[in-house]
Amino acid sequence: MYASIDFVSTSTVLDFLKGPIQAIQDFFELAGRAMRNVIRRPHYYDDIRLQMDALGVGSIPIVLLTGFFSGAVMALQMGRALGQYGQTGRVGNVVSIILVRELGPVLTSVMVAGRNASGIASELGSMKVTEQIDAMRALGTDPVQKLVTPRMIATAVMLPCLTVIDDFVGMVGGWVIARLVYALPSLQYWSTTWRALGWSDLGQGLLKPFIFSFAISLIGCFYGLRTSGGTQGVGRATTQAVVAASVTIFVLDLFISKIFVSAGSS
Repeated sequence: MYASIDFVSTSTVLDFLKGPIQAIQDFFELAGRAMRNVIRRPHYYDDIRLQMDALGVGSIPIVLLTGFFSGAVMALQMGRALGQYGQTGRVGNVVSIILVRELGPVLTSVMVAGRNASGIASELGSMKVTEQIDAMRALGTDPVQKLVTPRMIATAVMLPCLTVIDDFVGMVGGWVIARLVYALPSLQYWSTTWRALGWSDLGQGLLKPFIFSFAISLIGCFYGLRTSGGTQGVGRATTQAVVAASVTIFVLDLFISKIFVSAGSS
């Protein structure tokens, strides 16, 4: 009796794990094909430029808004905390380090994931359910090379640029609060802001969004290409892409930060 119960429970667990393991395998297969296509012909340069405009330039307004207010809130909170120790003048140090190392890359990537991973998944999902991708294959065009690789390259190029914009605008937001609320001289704020940053901080702040870009673009494409079930399936794929991309960003951020912390302490 106990042996039969153990057999049933083991079989149930294996059946439950079969789907996620197959999805992970399919995702890495798609990622490998997309990366191989970077060096294979044909190269769809017009599609890459179009996606850079849609994914990058189109995300600038939301990056400007989130960057400014996140830097302002950070300066407001940090200034209050540092004021208890008479160190209000170090607000610029804290704002710049947190923005460049952590908040800028993560916040920008999450905003881009919410805007672009959903857009990619819905666009490709609509093409999938209307059989446009099957027609593309019938005409001899590789859908991965035509649809996935340009979006991956465009996101990898534009996300670090958006992160730089977010970092700078966040520092401007911190400067506004430091000047108006804590009456900190502008020269003191900006000098401490730039002096607090090192090459390791800049490398970390640019490497993170570059790695996050692959998660955002490939996850969006993955869920879009496996869409089924008509319009309801498109909505479901869009939601899954945003959730998966956002969670992946935080998981990758932990591992990358751990690597830099270990390298800095050694």
